[in-house]
Amino acid sequence: MPATLTYPGVYIEELSSGVHSITGVATSIAAFVGYTARGLDNRATQIFSFADFERAFGGLASDSELGYAVQQFFQNGGSEAYVVRVPKHGAQAATLTLQDKVSGGADVLQVIARSAGINGNNLIVDVDYDGVPAADLKAFNLTVTDSTSGVAETFSKVTMDKNSGKFVETVVNDDDNGSKLITAKAVGTTLNRPAQSGTVGGDLALDANGKPTGIANTKNLSLKITSDLPTTPAISGVSVPFLAKGETVPGSLLGVCHLLERKINGAIQKILPAASVSCVPSDSGKAIRVVANIPNAMDAVVTFAAGSPIDADNDDADVALKISTGAANAAHYWLGTNRTVAAVSAFQQGNDGSSLPQSAELIGDPGTFKGIYALDKVDLFNILCIPDATRAQPSDPGLLDTEVDPNSIFSTALAYCNTRRAFLLVDPPPEVKDVSSAVDWKTSGFTVHDKNGAAYFPRLRLGDPLNNFQLRTFAPCGVIAGLYARTDAARGVWKAPAGTEATLSGVQGAVYKLTDNENGVLNPLGLNCIRLFPVYGPVSWGARTLVGADADANEWKYIPVRRFALFLEESLFRGTKWVVFEPNDEPLWSQIRLNVGAFMHTLFRQGAFQGTTPQQAYFVKCDRETTTQDDIDHGIVNVLVGFAPLKPAEFVVIKIQQIAGEIQT
Repeated sequence: MPATLTYPGVYIEELSSGVHSITGVATSIAAFVGYTARGLDNRATQIFSFADFERAFGGLASDSELGYAVQQFFQNGGSEAYVVRVPKHGAQAATLTLQDKVSGGADVLQVIARSAGINGNNLIVDVDYDGVPAADLKAFNLTVTDSTSGVAETFSKVTMDKNSGKFVETVVNDDDNGSKLITAKAVGTTLNRPAQSGTVGGDLALDANGKPTGIANTKNLSLKITSDLPTTPAISGVSVPFLAKGETVPGSLLGVCHLLERKINGAIQKILPAASVSCVPSDSGKAIRVVANIPNAMDAVVTFAAGSPIDADNDDADVALKISTGAANAAHYWLGTNRTVAAVSAFQQGNDGSSLPQSAELIGDPGTFKGIYALDKVDLFNILCIPDATRAQPSDPGLLDTEVDPNSIFSTALAYCNTRRAFLLVDPPPEVKDVSSAVDWKTSGFTVHDKNGAAYFPRLRLGDPLNNFQLRTFAPCGVIAGLYARTDAARGVWKAPAGTEATLSGVQGAVYKLTDNENGVLNPLGLNCIRLFPVYGPVSWGARTLVGADADANEWKYIPVRRFALFLEESLFRGTKWVVFEPNDEPLWSQIRLNVGAFMHTLFRQGAFQGTTPQQAYFVKCDRETTTQDDIDHGIVNVLVGFAPLKPAEFVVIKIQQIAGEIQT
């Protein structure tokens, strides 16, 4: 804003240069949609390595084509991906309904595993009131643990009060900061909190200073732990040396808890090394809550009785730490448990369903963000892979699984890619094993025809880490997506992901070894071939889109040209949003020309276009010719950007001529 000129002197004003730098978007973020052993259902999860995939989705599984494709993507140069888990057909999530007190009570909270399938049965839920004011009967702490991975989540002081910002559903079900393991649902009409897990002892007597009384002479405790595991014997009558000679009781309840926990664990771990107990003060401040932790046990109850006192004549030991006088409850709540515990009214075991996901489940639903449409929650992805679209039958790896229809899946996926400016990798069905079947598939069996996709042949053979690295046949999309990423990083998206540099890491063979003449049959059809060459090994030897057949004569014949155009479109779309609602006249148009031109010139200097001068390589036009008065009246500004793409040298012709020697002419 101009300064108000009131006194004689010099005034300084800063003027905007009109520069709005345009940054090129990423070009090789892959998205994988399909079945994984575990993980969040129908939710796009970002990963940056295969280790991330193992943590989030359980790693490789023999019936998960997607897991192997992700591994091959990172093995071949990929660096960033999104994974959408689609559960098996008919899969059910493990659930548990908790009540508001140990004995009887009303239903208050339903806990549901986010991952449908048997893995949900490995989730443990703990409820405690530690740190919650005694007067607040709605608040509690919720801890969820995956017993398989050891991942634990804690939600402190959540409440059953729907009007609170700490309402358990609001906190646990939050998409960004909530649980990755469960969803929570308040049920019933009461606002009472669920019963806490663990064994809660009766109140201890405290003196005026808050020091526990009645336990000063307790030398030993008789310990009993019962478990629901038939292979885990009950620990009964074990003498726990609570106080050594000369040792005194700590002067606080918390101190007693620490001492008790340390002494008990030292005793029981001699019998069960993996077992332990946790001791914490109860919410009343006068009792001790003891939770027995026995691996894989759903019910584990701890009871104590006083042992031999130091002074046999002192009867105070008879009232010492009678934990068993309190209410006994499950050590933990296990989702999907088939054993009835006092504070659980209903449950449902998680199961994997009858078969792998079907076509409709892979495609999903845009209204509920399922299947492919889970990627609506993702800001940007560039390459889409659906290895389950052409998975083989489990009983016959040479035939297509009848539960999936590649044409319906790929046609929907390509329509979605068009809206997201992404590129689809199409895999051949498992029955396409030679040149004849490949020709039939590309010319008549495969009905999808679009510029934003490319098909590859043949399927590849790689070692299976789950089967002693015996060779197994895989769809090529994971390997090819990794190749795209590696080529983009090394040379740029305008470089064709093919040639002798386009080696395929980990590939040890293919279902069919092509010759030059056979390659010459498939290439004019727009089917990209994977070749096995001496010295170079397996390489990608084609760079045509699905409309790249010679008969199409399409301007988007080549993969690098199409992917580069998508890169330009997305970059300019994001980089020119500042234009919206600006005054639509020459000052704006000149700024657009300046910013878009600077972006295009940077690409020209990187070698992304044909031509030796900027005028030969690209142009940016935004003026009275592109934007008429009628456009201005309708709030429209038109920007025309042209570029001369680099097209791959697909056919290299070397002409050799014999010199006529010394003949004079």
